[in-house]
Amino acid sequence: MRIVSLCPSNTEILACLGLSDHIVGVDRYSDWPPAVRSLPDLGPDLAIDMDRVAALQPSLIVASLSVPGMERNVEQLQDLGIPYLVLNPKRLEDIYDDILDVGAATNRTAQASQLVHQMKERIEEVADRCSSQGDTPRLYWEWWPKPVFSPGGNNWLTDVSEAVSAVNVFADHPDEKKQTDWEGVVQAAPDYALVVWTGVPKEKVKVEKIVSRPAWRGQRFAKRDRVHILEEGLYCRPSPRLLTGIEKLAQLLYPDIF
Repeated sequence: MRIVSLCPSNTEILACLGLSDHIVGVDRYSDWPPAVRSLPDLGPDLAIDMDRVAALQPSLIVASLSVPGMERNVEQLQDLGIPYLVLNPKRLEDIYDDILDVGAATNRTAQASQLVHQMKERIEEVADRCSSQGDTPRLYWEWWPKPVFSPGGNNWLTDVSEAVSAVNVFADHPDEKKQTDWEGVVQAAPDYALVVWTGVPKEKVKVEKIVSRPAWRGQRFAKRDRVHILEEGLYCRPSPRLLTGIEKLAQLLYPDIF
């Protein structure tokens, strides 16, 4: 089987199912596992070079609608005449379903079922330990600083928050994302600010600039020990690596029990 992945989270799902050796090309932002960086670069996820995709002669293409604008890729795939699968996860349960769908499409049904079972079991274990603390921290997730974008209720980070007995401060917003401003964040009254700028490496995000925002001065959640720069790949990608993200978040919020 020759597989092309057009989205980092798809690449990660394939790798977690033991299909790394079958991946023959990836989008430019796929970087895990590290070995995929040596594969043919098919361009950025919003501007895939379909001629290069076709030249690789894949037997399956795994696409995604997880980022606005990826619809164009799907429209072009229809003209290639190559089997393809389109993932479009919103919540954690959707990610489980996507893993099972990829497993079914690649003859890895048993592996996919086992992976989903392991994820659910471990997340339940983490959730049980977190719930024993009795607190419900309010988490502000920052996808982008200006304009401010944060996950709304219909997003897997709402589920990630709940898994550690916390709450996404914009969980009552019905859409996938919430656009606001720094004053709006203050009004949401978070306990922690979790910064995961989409597409920006963790080391390039400077906490000094975040805690010095005028609207945030004097706010408890904006103190240095309450602002955390997180690895974008563990939280913004709907893949099995979210489990690692949940474990790390639990350790961050409850260091005494993890």
